[in-house]
Amino acid sequence: MSEVAALETRARLAPVTLLHAGQRTHATVDAVMQALQAQRIGGEIPDTLIFVEHPEVITVGRRAKIDGITAPEGYASREVDRGGGITWHGPGQLVGYPVFRWREESIRTVITLIEEWILRALATFGVAAGRNPAMMGVWLNGFKVASIGLQFSQWVSRHGFDVNLSTPGDRLQAVPGCGLPVGRHTSLAALGHDISIRAMEAALLAQMPAVLGREMAAERGWDS
Repeated sequence: MSEVAALETRARLAPVTLLHAGQRTHATVDAVMQALQAQRIGGEIPDTLIFVEHPEVITVGRRAKIDGITAPEGYASREVDRGGGITWHGPGQLVGYPVFRWREESIRTVITLIEEWILRALATFGVAAGRNPAMMGVWLNGFKVASIGLQFSQWVSRHGFDVNLSTPGDRLQAVPGCGLPVGRHTSLAALGHDISIRAMEAALLAQMPAVLGREMAAERGWDS
């Protein structure tokens, strides 16, 4: 690619502000996401990506509420307005919340892009993960290692995805998340892949321009 073509490609990339939340409760981050979504709809801010690690909690989506599915005994939980069933969040799991205005023609296309984003990031560590044609998310050796659940308002997304890197014990595995039976979710560490949260964040950011047509333009901490 010539220097001029490279500059033109760079100019077409949408800017993203990265918000590092560190370790925060789901309720805290959810409230901020709602405010950011309203600001993005109003054109007050650019696309914003939140990276966070939550204390353990089960989020209960709209489908789970309709079907009367609740969190297993012994797990904290809270209801959320994304689609889907119940989802485990906790230590050792990277959660990404893209508050983005999407240009794609369908929600399915957006989800496919996010799957591709995660797949390419994992490939940089030599992890040959893939898709399951019957279900969203990212899979490895028959286990689900990443989940996606979004909510849209005026084509601006809220909620997002998670990647199970090194979750503790069998807390994740014991949850029948996303309509799957117990034992179908696992972590990459349980499958022999040692990837830190920071390393996964860096890999996702490196793949973001090619897959999503966006690049990090600014970064700020939670309290800045």
